[in-house]
Amino acid sequence: MTRTEYPWLLPSAIAADREFHDPQLAGERRVRTTAKGRPRRTVRDWVVDLVAFLFAALIAMVVIDASERINGSGAGAVRFDEVVGFLSCFAIWARRRWPVQLATALCVVSVASPAVAGALLVSLFSLAVHRPFKPVALVGALGIALGAVQPFVRPDPETPTATSIVAGTLVVLLALGWGLLVRSQRQLYVALRERARRAETEAELRAEQAQRLAREAIAREMHDVLAHRLTLLSVHAGALEFRPDAPPAEVARAAGVIRDSAHEALQDLREIIGVLRAPGEGEYGDRPQPTLATLDALVDESREAGMDVVLDNRVQEPARMPAAIGRTVYRIAQEGLTNARKHAPGAEVTVAVRGGPGDGVVVSVDNPAPAGDVDAVPGSGQGLIGLRERATLAGGSLEHGATGDGGFHVRAWLPWAA
Repeated sequence: MTRTEYPWLLPSAIAADREFHDPQLAGERRVRTTAKGRPRRTVRDWVVDLVAFLFAALIAMVVIDASERINGSGAGAVRFDEVVGFLSCFAIWARRRWPVQLATALCVVSVASPAVAGALLVSLFSLAVHRPFKPVALVGALGIALGAVQPFVRPDPETPTATSIVAGTLVVLLALGWGLLVRSQRQLYVALRERARRAETEAELRAEQAQRLAREAIAREMHDVLAHRLTLLSVHAGALEFRPDAPPAEVARAAGVIRDSAHEALQDLREIIGVLRAPGEGEYGDRPQPTLATLDALVDESREAGMDVVLDNRVQEPARMPAAIGRTVYRIAQEGLTNARKHAPGAEVTVAVRGGPGDGVVVSVDNPAPAGDVDAVPGSGQGLIGLRERATLAGGSLEHGATGDGGFHVRAWLPWAA
């Protein structure tokens, strides 16, 4: 829901609604005042008040003309109606500031002079629009009661008393009912506008959350993919730096690993950038994702890089493993091998995967303490944090830490429905 779908919800269409939404607000326009403290009226206010004044004046002239026919020209009652009708027409300009007081006063004056009928209807309508139901009901009851008295104080010989009472009651109820209807419509417009605003805000928040989750997913993917390649580069480049006297065959093999790892890292980086440029193609685009079946290739690649890796794969019915679970297993094993290559070079690393449908999958990566001193390799620990997030998102759990013999272990459990 947006404002473009509901043009009548634009501020220009409901600029005065808050004036009637809450009694304490009593008009946003009236809160704004001039330097002298008088209310600042808009063009719309002037037009509405002028129309109300002309309506009251028209009713007053009709009533005064009828009074002249009944009482004769120049009679005191006629002069009284002229003065009171004239004053009541100008009094309605104050209906925005004092709606209850003005309506009450006109109800009382209407008993003695029917010339205020037009101004009374305008004030009752304005009261119903500006104020809640309780004061409207009280003033309306007063108007109906005094309207029943008025035919006895100023009788009309051409109209029966009962007819005058019923007509006066219906007119008062009509003015109040119309005002309450306008008030409820404006309150409905305000509620719809607020609902539209909240819908826009919620849509923006959902979009921001989706964007944040997508960025986090891409960041995890970038770390998982590039960290493995770049670690190979770091380890073998360090070996060449500290072993300049290495045999030519070993130097050539290390250089080949560096070249292949750099090529693979560059290719992975291109693919990830492609995902960023084409976000509509899914979380990771069209790039093939690793699964349990590609775990052997990961282990072979680590062995070719000089690692001593033992793979213990005892997964039952591996073909039935969901792709998301297989990808998570692969990433856990990949991060474990990367960390072992950094912090325990030369140590034997055991990658064990076991489980089946209904029991879940347990994947663990263990390595003993490295032999001798190990050069410090920079790391932020974000990889293990990302693995825990992956396992949690998949509905599983992950734990890691040092072992008693100075080694390190990573163990994760992932659910696998039967």
